[in-house]
Amino acid sequence: MKKIVYLLFFIVSQTVFGYNDSFSTAGFYPHENNTRQVAGFNTGWKFFLGNAEDASSVDFDDSAWDIVALPHTLELLPASASGGRNYQGIAWYRKTFTLNNSYEGKKIWLYFEAIMGKCRIYLNGKQIKEHYGGFLPIIIDLSEAGIKSGEQNVICVCADNSNDPSYPPGKPQEALDFCYFGGIYRDCWLYTTSSVHITDANYTDVKAGGGIFVSFDNVSEEKASVRILTHIVNETVHTQSVLVKNSLIDNEGNESKECVSKLTLKAGEEKSILQSIVIKNPKLWHPDSPNLYDLETEVRMGNKPVDGLATKIGIRSIQFVPDKGLFLNGKHFEDKLLGGNRHQDFGYIGMALSNNLHYTDAFKLREAGFRVIRSAHYPQDPAFMDACDKLGLFVIVATPGWQFWNNDPVFENRVISDIRNMIRRDRNHPCVLLWEPVLNETHFPESFARKAYLAVHEEYPYKGCYAAIDDVSKGSDYYDILYCAPKQESFYRESGKCCFTREFGDCVDDWYSHNSYSRIARDWSEEGLLHQAQHYAKKNYEGSLTVDQLYKSPPAHIGGTLWHSFDHQRGYHPDPFWGGIMDAFRQPKYAYYMFKSQSSPLINHPLIKSEPFVFIAHSMTPTSPEDVTVYSNCDSVRLIVTADTAVNQAAKTSGFRHSYSSRFYTDTIVKRIEKGMPGIPNSPLIFEDAFSFVTVRALHRSKKEELARIIAEGMIDGRVVASSTCMPSKRSDKINLSVDNCGLVPQANGSDIVLIIASIVDERGYVRRLANENIEFFVEGEGEIIGNNTIGANPCAVKGGIAPLLIRTTTQPGLIKIIARLQYEGANTAQETSLTFNTEKSKIELVFDEQSYQEKKEKPWISKNRKRMKANAPVLQEVEKDQQYFESTEKHK
Repeated sequence: MKKIVYLLFFIVSQTVFGYNDSFSTAGFYPHENNTRQVAGFNTGWKFFLGNAEDASSVDFDDSAWDIVALPHTLELLPASASGGRNYQGIAWYRKTFTLNNSYEGKKIWLYFEAIMGKCRIYLNGKQIKEHYGGFLPIIIDLSEAGIKSGEQNVICVCADNSNDPSYPPGKPQEALDFCYFGGIYRDCWLYTTSSVHITDANYTDVKAGGGIFVSFDNVSEEKASVRILTHIVNETVHTQSVLVKNSLIDNEGNESKECVSKLTLKAGEEKSILQSIVIKNPKLWHPDSPNLYDLETEVRMGNKPVDGLATKIGIRSIQFVPDKGLFLNGKHFEDKLLGGNRHQDFGYIGMALSNNLHYTDAFKLREAGFRVIRSAHYPQDPAFMDACDKLGLFVIVATPGWQFWNNDPVFENRVISDIRNMIRRDRNHPCVLLWEPVLNETHFPESFARKAYLAVHEEYPYKGCYAAIDDVSKGSDYYDILYCAPKQESFYRESGKCCFTREFGDCVDDWYSHNSYSRIARDWSEEGLLHQAQHYAKKNYEGSLTVDQLYKSPPAHIGGTLWHSFDHQRGYHPDPFWGGIMDAFRQPKYAYYMFKSQSSPLINHPLIKSEPFVFIAHSMTPTSPEDVTVYSNCDSVRLIVTADTAVNQAAKTSGFRHSYSSRFYTDTIVKRIEKGMPGIPNSPLIFEDAFSFVTVRALHRSKKEELARIIAEGMIDGRVVASSTCMPSKRSDKINLSVDNCGLVPQANGSDIVLIIASIVDERGYVRRLANENIEFFVEGEGEIIGNNTIGANPCAVKGGIAPLLIRTTTQPGLIKIIARLQYEGANTAQETSLTFNTEKSKIELVFDEQSYQEKKEKPWISKNRKRMKANAPVLQEVEKDQQYFESTEKHK
């Protein structure tokens, strides 16, 4: 199906938090007095896996190639595809598009957020760019390259992710602890400027300059000084006089202050202009109150705007004080900064996450109580950085690299280039806490460590810039922050530096086997999940660090990041890393709730619920442990269970308070949560021998199944402020479908990916964790299913009671209907179900000539078993009666 979509306009920025202003485009946000045009360039690409001779030629026949949308991974793989199974080699992308005559006289730019590996880019058969490295932007002046308005153009990309030691990471993928897959796995944008315009910091090679550079001084609750360095180029043939206006707009859309300056540029000249705005009573950025301002920058010639863009900034100051720790906005941050590492790796789509998936990652991590993320082991997607700004997640930005050094000067030069470009890209993000410019766990020479440190401070020569390195690495004396495990107070005094633990929690037997009690798949066992959570929290045996030990460290040790937030694929081992607090589809394990319970219930975060919380880490299955573990951030927890005198003759001495009612009685016990420094803020509570499946069985047989439950009540100052109830699931009766999108409405942009969770539940809606089924999915409307049976995506195996599904939106807004049923249905199996939701029209215009043709799908076969199940209900009741009668008879023999 052919379709020509013209870029017409850019959407006006909104001052409320919404999807359209949640993510930057090509490194900037829209400006109210718009002169730039921006279009999504993700749709309508033709793709071929492998090499194709003359594929860069305009006349090349690509009619047999697949039509794909970006972000795109080279191949879909099973969710457990570690061990070097991913494709390595050349792949080709081609995109044919047409721009109308309104583009005449404008500069046209192409902005790739990243392309994995080494690549060559062609316009209309001519090579216009060659690039090495897979994690930072590639920006091309298409006007200079000869793009044609009003005519058809062809962009071609040859992407090669094969091993290459000449650029970072450099190490062979089959020897890496992670996978970086391949392809054009991040967004691509097309935008315009006039010939007099604000430059892009990653395009112009200007130290501590280019584009917009915002820094701060004298930050306090009373006032703050905001410095704005704006770099402008005049590409006309005449001298031009311009006005540069910068305005600050707060969260409510109120203009706080502005400044205006004149600048004269000769033909072909580029200059920077420094302006300053002093704000009284600024709304400061803090993880628990992430206030943002829109810095709107406008360039005018006479009364005519010629360029304009917006930058989201957060006014804040960061200072690390030896012996004392972190000072944020002039105040001592007395809490420990606790968080996790993050790989950009999701299910079976590799690193090709859409922007809404990046946002949900950040949202879930912040909801877990994390306040800091280490970007292991490369700069993260711009959408993730945008989300961290909004949600209040500090980020340690790391340069690409892992256990590899090449003495060839070309390699070092490319690493230094990456360092400079990651700072130029991310320097205005308030979420940036530290820069990690050295290669992770690498034996590099001291000379490199010094060059990397100098590059950081050359690119960011202002207050609040800190670079981190391992304390055992060569050149660590140059650095501001040391990575290490907590040490004695004397170490911090002698070093005169603050420290941070970049990775904690993981524990393996040896680096060949990789067996570990911290690495537990979500569906393995409750005991395993409990062991993992307890291992991360507090333990009484030798091994890796815990939350408890980090909190016991001296003030100069500011915190640590767990290894790792999510389960993910690895190159050098056949097993995925299963140590995440969420699985590869971001579904929580017990450890997630343990971390969440460390958050204070008193924080008033604008976007994340921070409230009294209690979670029962128990499923009440026949194989569940007898001890019941509860995670809570309250002062104390009251646990209420039903006991059976027939199986618990020693109940009177158990410490529970009893309320007798015939054979069954209510056991109630209150336990206080261990609090206070030093140590973990809220220790997990373990109620010994609080669960008996024999009692659950007796309650059901006595028709008192409503009493087969565990109730946990969280109390603060003796008052119940949170409650949770756990009940055992019955038989598998139906399938539930839910959208796991953290409140974002999917956009009809051809790129958004929606995560659907299918749960096997009983008649009351309780998830049956022991269900062992395959679910088959069908889609109708404006969406398409990602993956098929070859990778276990559809049908999908139920694990721990749930099965994930990924849906990609089309470019047309409308309804998407998901239908889920068991792959093999029967008279007494879970009933099929459906879910319908809407997609919104894309807030950004799209440019493409071709889109994938989605065949009309016949409605799936609708099972007749639902009617048969209802008819079978009386028969099943008779079966139950007979089973109960004969079992009772057996007991009396």
